[in-house]
Amino acid sequence: MGLGLLPLGLAFGALVIQSGLDWWWAGMSAALIFGGSFEFLLIGMVAAADPLVSVAVAAFLVQARHVFYTLSFPLHRVEGRLAKTYSTFALTDEAYALTAAAQARTWSSRRILWLQFFIHLYWAGSATAGALLGSFIPDSVTGLDFALIALFTVLALDAVRDLRGDLPTPVLALVCALVARFLFPHQMLLAAFALFTAGLLARHLARRTTRRKPAHA
Repeated sequence: MGLGLLPLGLAFGALVIQSGLDWWWAGMSAALIFGGSFEFLLIGMVAAADPLVSVAVAAFLVQARHVFYTLSFPLHRVEGRLAKTYSTFALTDEAYALTAAAQARTWSSRRILWLQFFIHLYWAGSATAGALLGSFIPDSVTGLDFALIALFTVLALDAVRDLRGDLPTPVLALVCALVARFLFPHQMLLAAFALFTAGLLARHLARRTTRRKPAHA
C-alpha cells in the first residue's frame, strides 16, 4: 500500500507546484491535514483564495465518510489514549481498507499503528518529494489528479474480492453513487454514503424479517 501511495503523493506534490503554491505547502498539508482526496480539492480552493467557510463545508462533505468507517474500524484493539488519538487522526481510506479485510481481524494494536504510521510517512514524504521535483515537470503535463481515482479503483476491486460472491453489495454501492451523482451533484459523497447506509440497513432488516417468518409445510 505504501508503494502504491508513492506515485499518488508525487502527483499531489507536483500539482501543488503547478497550482502556484510553495513547495513546503505539500509536505505541511500531507503531515497535518492528511486528508487524501480533500487535499487535492484544497489545492484549488487555496489557489483561488476561497473563504474559510467554504473550505470548512467542503472538508465536512468530503471527509464525512470517515464517520461510517468508525463503525467497523478496529479502534477498540488499539491500546493507550495517545495511540487511539493518533489512530483516529490517521484513519484513511487505505488504512480502513486494509484493516477491514478478513486477514486483519487478528492484528495487534502495534501492527495497526505501524500500518497507519507508515501510510502517513509514505504520503507526507512522497508529497514533499513531488513538490521538490515538480518544477522539472512541464506545464503541458496534465491529469496528475487522476492518480487519486486510480487508487480508489484498486481499493474498490480489492474490496469486491473480499466480498466472496456478495454481488448485491457492490451493485448497491454503484447504484447509490449514480443516484447521488445525478440528484445531489454538489453533495455526492455525503448523499452516496447516506443512501448506501440506508440500503444496507433496509437489506439487513429484510433478511431478519425473512428469517423470522415461520416455514409453511
